[in-house]
Amino acid sequence: MQEPELHDLSDDADYAASQQHGSASMMRSDSGKHSSSSEHDGAEVVYLKDNVTIHPTQFASERISGRLRLIKQGSSLFMTWIPYKGQNSNARLTERDRNLYTIRAVPLTEVRSIRRHTPALGWQYIIVVLSTGLAFPPLYFYNGGVKEFLATIKQHVLIVRSADDANVFLVNDFQNPLQRTLSSLELPRALSGASGQSTSVSVGETSSDENQERTSGDVYEGSISSSQYNERQRQRVHDPARDLSIQVLEKFSLVTKFARETTSQLFRDNHSNGYGAIERRSNNLSPIDYPQKASNDSNKVPDKSPVPPDSLEFDKVSLVWGKPRQAPLGSDEWKTFLDYEGRIMDYEALRKRIFYGGVEHELRKEVWPFLLGYHAYDSTEAEREYLRAVKKSEFETIKKQWQSISPEQAKRFTKFRERKGLIEKDVVRTDRSLSFYDGDDNPNVNLLRDILLTYSFYNFDLGYCQGMSDLLSPILFVMEDESDTFWCFVSLMERLGPNFNRDQNGMHSQLFAITKLVELLDIPLHNHFTQHDCLNYFFCFRWVLIQFKREFEFDKTMRLWEVLWAHYPSEHLHLYVCVAILKRHRSKIIGEQMDFDTLLKFINELSGHIDLDAVVRDAEALCICAGENGAACIPPGTPPSLPVDDYGLLLYPQQELDDVL
Repeated sequence: MQEPELHDLSDDADYAASQQHGSASMMRSDSGKHSSSSEHDGAEVVYLKDNVTIHPTQFASERISGRLRLIKQGSSLFMTWIPYKGQNSNARLTERDRNLYTIRAVPLTEVRSIRRHTPALGWQYIIVVLSTGLAFPPLYFYNGGVKEFLATIKQHVLIVRSADDANVFLVNDFQNPLQRTLSSLELPRALSGASGQSTSVSVGETSSDENQERTSGDVYEGSISSSQYNERQRQRVHDPARDLSIQVLEKFSLVTKFARETTSQLFRDNHSNGYGAIERRSNNLSPIDYPQKASNDSNKVPDKSPVPPDSLEFDKVSLVWGKPRQAPLGSDEWKTFLDYEGRIMDYEALRKRIFYGGVEHELRKEVWPFLLGYHAYDSTEAEREYLRAVKKSEFETIKKQWQSISPEQAKRFTKFRERKGLIEKDVVRTDRSLSFYDGDDNPNVNLLRDILLTYSFYNFDLGYCQGMSDLLSPILFVMEDESDTFWCFVSLMERLGPNFNRDQNGMHSQLFAITKLVELLDIPLHNHFTQHDCLNYFFCFRWVLIQFKREFEFDKTMRLWEVLWAHYPSEHLHLYVCVAILKRHRSKIIGEQMDFDTLLKFINELSGHIDLDAVVRDAEALCICAGENGAACIPPGTPPSLPVDDYGLLLYPQQELDDVL
């Protein structure tokens, strides 16, 4: 299979010129000094944001993250974006590429406008356009910060909102800025796809209707004229990157025509990439789970719409690659993974084994702390026992903080009363059908309450939100120890905490990723969702928020969770599970022309009727087929990833919830 042609701004003479222009700007400033670190005598950093990223190609591994700063020196304000050093060793991106993308000390006096885009799903980004008409690549803010960026600029230079587009901010516009229209926003003219030569910059016209566009993931395919492009804008739902010129769009789109065609080819060719297709056995087929074959179309009721074929051809080709599902990991086999001191010798093999078979229930108490990150894989048994003792003491200290609050204190502690009341209301409704939580005055229900209250004091900023009791319940059921349960829950919330943030950034990034994955793996289904206003994917909200807790029986939920926690073949396998479930019901969804309300009702009624093993097999196959193109659909830091910067500090700070569910 041929490698795709990678469009890179290192080939863009206009962009290179803008870099040289910016590099020289600070040398002409009052101080006349310049350094690669942008630190100068008398300079003050007034804004700093880590993990601001550009997308040179469609490959997730080639995204470049860096630090965005606003530096005030004298009466001048400068913007810099410096990529992190040693971040990526991929041979496609050379040090020259990194230097080319670097934005070095651009004075705000030479900036014409800043366009902000805040999609309903996905991450915010800005486009900075210079007075010469040159535009820098989009700067993606995975963790927010655009509002603060603009507010900081406003403190130091004149910046006003365009009268025609609320997302365009005009900088240093002294000539009646309110009369300016979006047509004055200059963007680089499209580059010739054949020659690769850059052309002169001219004023481009952009319709103000862009502000009403939906985020769908459709990306520009090939080079077209500006009139064709504008016509396509009116006819199609657009990816946010369309705000750029055509050529820049091609360079920064996450999912390209090549990606889709390649993926389809993978499924059509039974032996692509060495994966052999296996014929599906007839006893594995379920009329509810799989779309009907074309030969059965005549039996459909007349009011159903024709269903476009699925490129995955579930009816004809099995997607089960690699090993079949196995029996759960047992005690004897578990011991073979440990050395004489209790260290796990091959944690990757262990995670793979758990992915394919899960864990026997009696062994979960020992294995889950490893999967959740409470215990390190290379820790000895003695080290783990010592850690448990230390953590038990720490847990008791935190627990006493809320236990020592007197009734008089509680009267003056509104937040505590609200959280305590919400927790007490939720725990009595959590898994009460299980004998473990059944009955009045059940001590395990009290343990749920105590652990959640203690967590709200451990993590003051996040506190408690509805849904956390669903995540805690199976852990307590398995661990049967208050302290161990608490610390396993803490480890889980380090990964899933962003799901409950006030700005819902974690949820948005996951729903956005599902949108992109469906577009990559099933264009007809994606088009159906586009036409029926379903692109917010809120019908998947419950699946993602509490990890399918209410979609399966309790024992199957535990099996699914340990499969997901194995992080094999992807730590974002839960997103592929969502896609797999949707694809298994695509025939009904498309055939019955389900709109959002009908689809939401249908999805809710699937609870308890999903074949877990089949969905996990399909999710694995989808993940393998999507490959790097699938990984490119998922923003860095998307839960359950641990979002960290180059200094090992957690990003996605958890925010206080004043309006908890």
